[in-house]
Amino acid sequence: MSKEPLPLSIADLPAQRASAPKSKAEARALYFNTGNAFNLQLPPVPDESFTAEPAKALDRDTPTSLIACDRSKGLGCDFPATTPLVLARYARIRAGETLETNFAASGVIAYVIAGKGSTLCGTERIEWNPGDTFVLPGGCKHEHRAGPADAVLWIVTNEPQLAFENLAPPQQGQAPTDLVHFPADEVQRQIELLYQVGRGEDIAGSALIFSSDRQEAIRNVLPTLTVAMNSLPAGKSQRPHRHNSVAVSLVIQGENCYSIVDGRRKDWSQWATTVTPATSVHSHHNGGSKSAMFLIVQDGGIYYFTRALGFEFADE
Repeated sequence: MSKEPLPLSIADLPAQRASAPKSKAEARALYFNTGNAFNLQLPPVPDESFTAEPAKALDRDTPTSLIACDRSKGLGCDFPATTPLVLARYARIRAGETLETNFAASGVIAYVIAGKGSTLCGTERIEWNPGDTFVLPGGCKHEHRAGPADAVLWIVTNEPQLAFENLAPPQQGQAPTDLVHFPADEVQRQIELLYQVGRGEDIAGSALIFSSDRQEAIRNVLPTLTVAMNSLPAGKSQRPHRHNSVAVSLVIQGENCYSIVDGRRKDWSQWATTVTPATSVHSHHNGGSKSAMFLIVQDGGIYYFTRALGFEFADE
């Protein structure tokens, strides 16, 4: 009896199994090779802006709710995701109402787009105002309450990162961060200091990096996520550059501003969530009369830790 001819290349081999498994454990084993294992093509992370989501969050008729910037279907993810490791949401909270959240994440990053209110985390409570940023530990309940007017928050987590490995969020008291509050007036003071001191052209922009006591050694707010308030003076541009981390940004102030991503122009829209794919060559440009402001969340902590940040200027 003749055997089936072998493929011309190991790349054409299907996954192989044990010829005579002696146990259930052996029967579960699959065998790939260098030809058919490394050619897996995943959907790319799109260069895009989410504008419908903030419009809904800012609509007075929208009830207290979370509005996700979810591209899981296009990314081939089995869980909500804005990028493979990051999920961004908008939260609208009606005046006097409370929104409870309990995200399956190691930490939560929030920015106050509109309104005043408070957040209760365990036994601590903070009062927040427009322009404030705060970080919350994951794996516990948070209560966000709006003040006398409706409030809108931008909320970012690493839920997709945990979902990818089917990991549980940290137990109470074991999250890598405590409640940390960055008030808008202090953030502005710190940004002004950056411009007073100045920088060389070898430094990538004048971004204010947020951290805390527990994460001081790695200079991030979470082990895997970095958060920065980036600013760009009127009439200025940020040099083209690339890095291995993805960037999920909230446009806070950016009239007549745009980015160039891999040669394509992307105009900014206030309060939009924009995604800059990993390794893409990008630059930012301010054609307006005011400084541009945008809050950037990146999965850069992973690449710092693995010594693979891959940052380089692309105009040299």
